[in-house]
Amino acid sequence: MKKKVSILFIALLLTAVAASGFGADYPTKPITLMVPWVAGGGTDTGARILAAIAEKMMGQPIVVINKVGAGSQVGLTELARQKPDGYYIGCVSMPALNTIILDPERKAVFDVDSFLPIINQVLDPGLIWVKADSPYKTLKDLLDDAKKRPLEIRASTTGILGDDHLAILMMEEAAGVKFRIVHFEGGAQQFTATLGGQVDVSFDNVGSVVTKIRAGQVRGLAVMDPQRSKFLPDVPTTVELGFPNVISNSTRGILGPKGIPDPVVKKIQSVFSEAMKSPDHMDKMDKVGLAVKPLMGEEFRKYYRNLHERCKPLVEAARKAR
Repeated sequence: MKKKVSILFIALLLTAVAASGFGADYPTKPITLMVPWVAGGGTDTGARILAAIAEKMMGQPIVVINKVGAGSQVGLTELARQKPDGYYIGCVSMPALNTIILDPERKAVFDVDSFLPIINQVLDPGLIWVKADSPYKTLKDLLDDAKKRPLEIRASTTGILGDDHLAILMMEEAAGVKFRIVHFEGGAQQFTATLGGQVDVSFDNVGSVVTKIRAGQVRGLAVMDPQRSKFLPDVPTTVELGFPNVISNSTRGILGPKGIPDPVVKKIQSVFSEAMKSPDHMDKMDKVGLAVKPLMGEEFRKYYRNLHERCKPLVEAARKAR
């Protein structure tokens, strides 16, 4: 009996020692950073800038891949099913993640507890924009026409029930208008359709469009934030224009499947935090108009949970509007 107890004790001791050292040598192979949106959009751009800097500090390649479909649901499904060892993580957009979970018609195989928030990179304010030669010079021009022609003005989003879709619904309610909503799978498709005249106005984020505004290809009508964007100081905010409740942004952070060991999480946080603070990262993010907002640990976890709660009434309103 004593021999069996001793063997059991040794086994438990070895397990505890192994667990305490799990991830101490992480990473020993390349890391995959999945982006659930098309290449060329704001989330993808920020992820690739960060990965190129972080991999030099990590000591292993960080390979960015795009898993596109269903407004990021395809990529999120794959992320939730990954082995929680830190070798497959995702650059995820919120509230798109939250609204997919909250909409029963999406039949998501994951929920809010399926993911581990690791570190946030970007908080990108929403933007209402049109092509440069659009007849809409101001937000008032757009809304005045929309009031005259209900359901005729084509307004595009970068995904069903994403932040841009919710922003359109908020503007409709606040301004008393109705748009004909057109959904795309990401910013690149939306940009092509807007310039091609397939849609009349688009709702996206500052970081996705700022370089195109600087190039004179498109015009910003309003930033959906209380404060003007440092990247678009001449574009008024929705608050300035009389719509204090039309506030929208996209938060982009690094998430993993639940269960990643704490030492691995801390290593990812340490490296990515250092990379985000680097002058190289900040300079490149400024050039593409992406506002860096690092959050990690309890602060990011709390933000993740609170955002989910804030999305519940918005999603319910959106479902009723269908």
